[in-house]
Amino acid sequence: MGDDATATGGTADLAVVDPVAVDPAGTARRSVGTPLRSVWRATWPKLLAITLFITAWQLVVLTGWRPPYALPGPPTVARELWDLVLVDPKFWPALVTTLRRAAVGFLFAATVGTVLGIAVARSRVLRAGVGSLITGLQTMPSITWFPLAILLFGISETAITFVVVLGAAPSIANGILSGIDHVPPAFTRLGAVLGAGGWRLYRYVVLPAALPSYVAGLNQGWAFAWRSLMAGELLVIVASRPSVGSRLSFSQEFGNAPQLIAYMLVILVVGMLADTAFTASARRMRSRRGLASD
Repeated sequence: MGDDATATGGTADLAVVDPVAVDPAGTARRSVGTPLRSVWRATWPKLLAITLFITAWQLVVLTGWRPPYALPGPPTVARELWDLVLVDPKFWPALVTTLRRAAVGFLFAATVGTVLGIAVARSRVLRAGVGSLITGLQTMPSITWFPLAILLFGISETAITFVVVLGAAPSIANGILSGIDHVPPAFTRLGAVLGAGGWRLYRYVVLPAALPSYVAGLNQGWAFAWRSLMAGELLVIVASRPSVGSRLSFSQEFGNAPQLIAYMLVILVVGMLADTAFTASARRMRSRRGLASD
């Protein structure tokens, strides 16, 4: 009995030991260091890739493969980019116009793609008739839609939005369709047992289970939307509405290579930031489902 009491008392003593009370400084250091390490792990590969890219670019310039007026070096382009951001009064209005077009087009594409994907997933007739058509539309280069868009809507914002939607919606539809197809049958059976049927089953069981594939489809849809928008702004230049694509076209026409490459870098950075946002959302989603790795 005495031994049991001693053992019980020892266990109770061990149960109330607080690691923070034992080593508060070490715990605080770990709590601060862990986010910093996570940020560094996510940042250093990108910094390394940028460094290698700039180094390779400078080496190509040093070989004299093209004259400096056609292929300027990183320092020249960096100065031009600095002037665009801080001095050029047309840069920010152009960037705002482009981002607004991208947001509007992507919003319409996400709406159309989501509704179409769910409808095709629910109907065998639609899947048989439209399923392959969605994939066919996804493979079509967005630039091939512009002659029709200009014929239908003229040189206007609507023509650009029309092509952005057609470029992005099929990818989003395929994303949610793939996610629904890969929902385990046990999920739907369990939902039916619990009383969910019809749209309630989709609302509370199928769509949440398909969410990772849907986010991947949104990411791919954004990539197609951004590419379609850049092609549209190069071809459809709306009067009195400067945009990144139109400024890029003007730089090429006037032979301003530093400005042209600077705008190309802006397009690249916007695309990378959007991809980072989608990747972070997907990572948080996997973490909530216990699928994220340290």
